[in-house]
Amino acid sequence: MAVRLLQSTLAELPEQVARPTYDRAKLTTGIVHFGVGGFHRAHEAMYLDRLMNDGEAFDSAITGVGVLPHDKRIVDTLNAQDGLYTLVLKHPDGTREPRVIGSIQKMLFAPDDPDAVIDLMASPEVKIVSLTITEGGYLVNQVTGEFEASNPGIQHDLADGASPQTAFGLIVEAIRRRRDAGLTPFTVMSCDNLPGNGEIARRMMTAYAELKDPSVAQYMRDHVVFPNSMVDRITPVTAPEDIAELADTFGVEDGWPVVCEPFAQWVLQDEFTNGRPPFEDAGVQIVDDVEPYELMKLRLLNCGHQTLCYVGYLAGYRYAHEVCSDPLFVDFLLGYMEKEGSATLPEVPGVDLDAYRHELIARFANPEVRDTLARLCMESSDRIPKWLVPVVKHNLAHGGEIDRSALVIASWARYAEGADEQGDPIDVNDRAKEAVMAAAAAQQDDKLAFLRNPDFFGDLVDDERFTTAYVAALDSLHEVGARATLEARAAQDARPAREPAR
Repeated sequence: MAVRLLQSTLAELPEQVARPTYDRAKLTTGIVHFGVGGFHRAHEAMYLDRLMNDGEAFDSAITGVGVLPHDKRIVDTLNAQDGLYTLVLKHPDGTREPRVIGSIQKMLFAPDDPDAVIDLMASPEVKIVSLTITEGGYLVNQVTGEFEASNPGIQHDLADGASPQTAFGLIVEAIRRRRDAGLTPFTVMSCDNLPGNGEIARRMMTAYAELKDPSVAQYMRDHVVFPNSMVDRITPVTAPEDIAELADTFGVEDGWPVVCEPFAQWVLQDEFTNGRPPFEDAGVQIVDDVEPYELMKLRLLNCGHQTLCYVGYLAGYRYAHEVCSDPLFVDFLLGYMEKEGSATLPEVPGVDLDAYRHELIARFANPEVRDTLARLCMESSDRIPKWLVPVVKHNLAHGGEIDRSALVIASWARYAEGADEQGDPIDVNDRAKEAVMAAAAAQQDDKLAFLRNPDFFGDLVDDERFTTAYVAALDSLHEVGARATLEARAAQDARPAREPAR
């Protein structure tokens, strides 16, 4: 019979389940984290638990904060388990490695008591406020790069006397209170998949503060730091089967465990105003400049996911490992990585890019992770503009190859039509779903309709070289399907290059 996961039942867990070796009663909150999803629990919280097991960072426990309505479930689940959850590594050979993580002390649901969240962040013990609020959570206008102040939640928070309901409103108010109390400001640490994530967090939060209280905005510019980071660990959505397997195989009753691959990487800029845990002792790479690492990850791993997910889904696959067991799709993915993604990268210190690319393929092919293509296809309107469009623009500007990237964008446009090649419906999961699907539907009469949204693509629709490649890819996807399109691409790649005219 499975043991319900609680602080009081840790000693009852089976021996093969690792658990905190430290006294959790000695922990104090030093980090407040917004967005406690699977990735945060497989990454930052895991690194801190690692430090605590080594007798360090007891003053850096996490209090998680939920802001959105759907966050209520994770708040309630973790609080009912004393902040504990099980992290299960899924190794490619089928073995499982479960560990109970104890670094989250408690959870708060901001809509229930925003002042409790602000008061905690304003307390002297809190040194860091960290974020995994998704790429779209930073409210960056894709065309102008400016802050989207028209967001309804932001408009609410900007009203005089409003009780904050957004992460921006809550954090900026806590900064104001710390300033007024003469306390050193906390560091704001973004852990989202954005190039220059710390810089984006700084610009957007300062822009909000400028509208709310210009004096706080100036204080933030002068005193608050936002380190950049690169984060990496494939963490699929927890499935009901994962919960059942944990109970049946390991005897742990956990309402919301996390499953992930064995690989983990965190590259973090060493810029903190008020101290930090010794992250390097847990394997974090502390560097002066994160940009080369983050560009490598975004343009190879993240764009790699986009390269395989739409064509794979259209062709009938449903998991990343299925696509990466098909040599045709792997060759296309490697072709993008080698010829288009890598061509945009600066030198990455200490990294062999060829080895990194092939390691990515091996990670994607892990059959035990069972990362769904549906997850990788989610929120494409946030991901493609930030991840792949910069690759296209760089290669257009430098005379590089763009045909594979054009095919990826065309495959998104085809996917957004809402049915795969077998005629089965596709659930397009995107915050801009209506606009995306409307543009995809308009392709019947206007082949460039999908590209005409400047919020997603800027002025790419005006670039003849790109649109020629895009339309050819879209036509092929409609006429012969994803597999035949990739076969034609492979045949083209196999042809010897023409000799230059003499």
